[in-house]
Amino acid sequence: QVQLEESGGGLVQAGGSLRLSCVASARTFNAYSMGWFRQRPGKEREFVAAISWKGTGTNYADFVKGRFTISRDNAKMTAYLQMDNLEPEDKAVYYCAAELSGWYGSRAEEYDYWGQGTQVTVSS
Repeated sequence: QVQLEESGGGLVQAGGSLRLSCVASARTFNAYSMGWFRQRPGKEREFVAAISWKGTGTNYADFVKGRFTISRDNAKMTAYLQMDNLEPEDKAVYYCAAELSGWYGSRAEEYDYWGQGTQVTVSS
């Protein structure tokens, strides 16, 4: 069982930056690929980014457009999502997720464990 806890959300002006963190409870954190998803108001949950267990492979949604960077620190059992040049459309609850299959995919059903989410609000 893996527990995930996100932090780092908040209110930021358009063009600003936030760094989200996701701390895992499992000592086997380095066995999991990690992903970030988001759910915008009135929309379905959507994929944002994912990273392989070793951190050498990454996968991004097209709308990221080079603005977001996913990373991880296995020694700290933490995954990160650096978000730069934020836009009002990025307002959402952001969730981190972990999966054991070895693939850092974009489908939510591939992920085994989820955090509770952290709210990101971007003002125009």
